[in-house]
Amino acid sequence: MHSENNKIPSLDLMEYVEQNILPRYTAFDKGHGLSHVITVIKNSIALANRIGIDVNMCYVIAAYHDLGLSGPRAVHHITSGKILLADAQLKRWFTPQQLIIMKEAVEDHRASASRMPRSMYGRVVAEADRDLSSDTVVRRAIQFSISKYPNYTQEQHWQRVSDHLENKYSINGYIHLWIQNSPNEENLRMLRTLIKDKKALRTLFNRLYQEESSI
Repeated sequence: MHSENNKIPSLDLMEYVEQNILPRYTAFDKGHGLSHVITVIKNSIALANRIGIDVNMCYVIAAYHDLGLSGPRAVHHITSGKILLADAQLKRWFTPQQLIIMKEAVEDHRASASRMPRSMYGRVVAEADRDLSSDTVVRRAIQFSISKYPNYTQEQHWQRVSDHLENKYSINGYIHLWIQNSPNEENLRMLRTLIKDKKALRTLFNRLYQEESSI
């Protein structure tokens, strides 16, 4: 087992994850693909070091957090937790108690969760999963919409994306932040300002939609 004082994950653990886990993300939509999981891993490691919790656990939680997207999206967080717990290779690095904490953290990462994650590890991955810069949020929403509804017109995509942003990120949205004074707080404030300014939001949507639909 590894000390919580490590600044980076152990090299043999990273080798296993990079060879056997991360490639699975290439099958998902752009908003949840390889670049996304790499960002969540990076954010998780940074938060683990800031808070002082086990970086190896945070690394694996981040790496497995969206694997359940291979099945129904609505329960992907539950499926992801099952995939993590079922991976016998992880017993090389973690105790059964650690694996349970990691499974629960993966289950608790969803932005729509109404309750606080059960452990700090769940709070870290939930926070790391939220890149709330306005461009990133709107682009990912467009990527997902194009992937799932390829026959929609631009206007239909706009309606779907704008509704999604309102429901999730507005002042009345369901998103929760679980770590105080994280970079996400300021980004969320700026995003909410953008959502209220429909003209500015539509201008950003149009630019990003043209970029994504021309790829």
